[in-house]
Order: sequence, then C-alpha cells, then structure tokens
Amino acid sequence: MASEIDICNLALSHLGDTATVASIDPPEGSAQAEHCSRFYPIARDAMLELFHWKFATRRAMLALLTADSWDWNYAYGKPADALKILAVLPAGASSDDESAEFDIESDTRGATVILTDEENASLKYIALVADTTVFPPMFVMALSWQLASLLAGPILKGDAGAAESKRCAGLAQAYLAQAAQSDANQRKVRPVHTPAWMAGR
Repeated sequence: MASEIDICNLALSHLGDTATVASIDPPEGSAQAEHCSRFYPIARDAMLELFHWKFATRRAMLALLTADSWDWNYAYGKPADALKILAVLPAGASSDDESAEFDIESDTRGATVILTDEENASLKYIALVADTTVFPPMFVMALSWQLASLLAGPILKGDAGAAESKRCAGLAQAYLAQAAQSDANQRKVRPVHTPAWMAGR
C-alpha cells in the first residue's frame, strides 16, 4: 500500500519533477517537501469529501449536549474525526433511508453542533482518514493527481504552472470517477423479500 511519501513522490513525478522527498512531517528541507507538507492534507481531505467512500464511512452514537437547540429538540456534538455528515439516524433505524432531518451549526465556542428532533440518534459520516494503508489503489491515483494540481503552481510557476495545474486537475477528476465507480461496486444490497402469496398475484 502507498504511504504519504509515495503519494507525494507520485504527484511530483506527474509534474516531471525528478526530485523525491523522504519526509513531509516534518518536511526534510527541500522546496518539494515543504510544498507537499502544506498541500497534501488539503488534497487528501478534499478527495475524501467528494464521495461516500466505503473505507472512510463510519457510524457512531451521538453525544447529547446541553447547548441550546433552538428550533430543534436535541443538540449533539460532532465526532472529532467527522469530515462530512451523511445521515442522522433515529434509534432502531433499520435502513440509512430513514435518516432524520438535521442541521449543522456552530456554538459560541466555534464547536460544530448537530441539531435534530431525534432522541438517542446515531450518525453515519465520512471520517478524516489519515491512514494511507486503507486507501484503495484508484483513490491513491486520484489523490496523487489532485496533489499534483496543487503543486504545479509553486513548482513550475507562471503560465506553465497554471496550465499544468489545470491538466492535473482534469486527470484527478477522471481518476476520481473511476475510483468512485470501483468503490460503489463494493456493495451488496439486501434483497427485498416478497412473500410467495404476493409473488403469485
């Protein structure tokens, strides 16, 4: 599986940069490492947010807060690793299609609050995944091209950098579509049981 360093070096190779980096946390001292250290987390989080990736999907019971809930009955704290909220589920929900209505706001301290009318609610969300060993190969490719699009300006500069950034962004989108399709195929839907007496109608 690819490491952060592998992804950064892959991104640099997309730009035709022959340099390789050995560390981005902390950056080893080269300009390439400094740029990768700055832009890799941005590229990764953006790619995670763009699709409901299976490897990044998690569930958790929500922690009830004593904060004001305003027009809603309950206020819950958002899990620290939650990047994107997919569904707020009522207790006993048997399907994600039963997602309750909810809203996202910030409290007076700037903490994210999930507002809903559901008691004992649980959450389905996309997590901020930093462990690259769980990244599927197609996601790695999409991420490397996304990172390359951010690195192109600082490394190549000027019109050449802008043009290369645009090219890399286009390839990132193409690989993203393939990665999303591959990810979506890793799902088995429970068949809906039709009683024999209904099937014969």
